[in-house]
Amino acid sequence: MIAPRRFLPSVSALLCFEAVARLGSATQAAAELSLTQGAVSRQLRALEDQLNVRLLERAGRGLTLTAAGTKYAEEVRTILASLARASVGVQTDASGGTLNLSILPAFGMHWLAPRLRDFARQHPEVTVNLSTRLAPFDFRGSTFDAAIHFGREDWPGVHYLPLMPETVVPVCAPELFARPADDPADLLRHDLLHLDTRPRGWARWFRAVGVTTDPAGGMVFDQFSTMAQAAIHGLGIALLPTFFAEPYLESEQLALASRHTTESIGSYYLVWPAGRETDAALTAFCDWLSAETSP
Repeated sequence: MIAPRRFLPSVSALLCFEAVARLGSATQAAAELSLTQGAVSRQLRALEDQLNVRLLERAGRGLTLTAAGTKYAEEVRTILASLARASVGVQTDASGGTLNLSILPAFGMHWLAPRLRDFARQHPEVTVNLSTRLAPFDFRGSTFDAAIHFGREDWPGVHYLPLMPETVVPVCAPELFARPADDPADLLRHDLLHLDTRPRGWARWFRAVGVTTDPAGGMVFDQFSTMAQAAIHGLGIALLPTFFAEPYLESEQLALASRHTTESIGSYYLVWPAGRETDAALTAFCDWLSAETSP
């Protein structure tokens, strides 16, 4: 027996507590869990009664965690994530396992996805589950085994597998330029499209190709995909990663505004939690990615 039953709250109560701890509201937790607010409140009361500890306090129209509740919420989040991973894993081939991978939209769609068939052919025993995240997160509170990270080695508590630096190239609608500009400074006469996570992207590109004039501001996008569509429809010149731009260039939806490419502000990495045992599925994926990205 793991522990006396009085120390083992129901999963329903823990789910309600975790949602309220994260959202700060029984109403929002009820909406997320498809329950009534009354049902969530009853689960919270039952949990506090079982533990004989005050976990939450009312603050205006919301709920805040007590010191004990804050500590308990961290532990509960980790346990629920582990339980979810175990539940997913038991549904798959026990000889291989699953790999729950967080991906960045552009890298996942345009670089990783076209290559995953090869990984599946080499490792049919591994099931890869993909989910999109735009920013780093806490592995302790998630079901992810690994993630694709862009930037630098600044994600604490993880192991890093370097994949590749990001190289960018300026592209536009074919009618905007009859051929790539000989002088990169010519691009300054056109509208430039910007990515919100690379606010100095154009400035770095111009400096790298010998242009000292600062580029003007312009439309700002949160993802490469929407910025590429804006460029296709003639709204300006986009600075895209080469792996992202290639399909659009091959289909002639976009054309090169300049042949100059430069390295961006960071690189792509595969990261996974340092404090967690690396299983066979992740090891196989790391080995495969290393081979795919080696020069």
